[in-house]
Amino acid sequence: MKLVIIIGPQAVGKMTVGQELAKITDLKLFHNHMTIDLVGNFFDYGSAEGKRLVKLFRHELFDAISKSDLKGLIFTFVWAFDMKEDWDYIESISMMFQSRGGSVYFVELEADVKERLKRNTSENRLNHKPSKRDVDWSERDLLDSMTAYRLNSFQGELNGDHYVRIDNSIMSAAETAEMIKHRFDL
Repeated sequence: MKLVIIIGPQAVGKMTVGQELAKITDLKLFHNHMTIDLVGNFFDYGSAEGKRLVKLFRHELFDAISKSDLKGLIFTFVWAFDMKEDWDYIESISMMFQSRGGSVYFVELEADVKERLKRNTSENRLNHKPSKRDVDWSERDLLDSMTAYRLNSFQGELNGDHYVRIDNSIMSAAETAEMIKHRFDL
């Protein structure tokens, strides 16, 4: 079992790279908006009940998948590196898979703000993430989060054989996915 966690700020291309990686591997894609947008039909994601349900659904899926005979999973996540609860969350997911013999790989994507703002309105993003269809709100959220949180790691903060950082500002999602596949022998 392999768990590939693709991290990075909003609109950096996590889901799109994950889609391309799923096409060229035996891994299933679970992008973070699959639960956010599901719960968002009933409760605001920022509400206590919304957060509780997203966490619950994700935990149950991770638990079932980590016990299954699937080859692995690609999960996308906006990790606020300055928030201990995000560190703890990633650690808990990782331990769930590792405790059952799985391997965890981290892919950190980064792209300049101009490119991310462009990607924020891409057809693929808007088709797969209903909560991002209010483009004005989504753009404000993207820009505001840059000052509220640290969404890329410091150099050397994450490292090792199971980690790669990729500036995909000028790379296609398919090129990025190929790089990930070869880097981790997926």
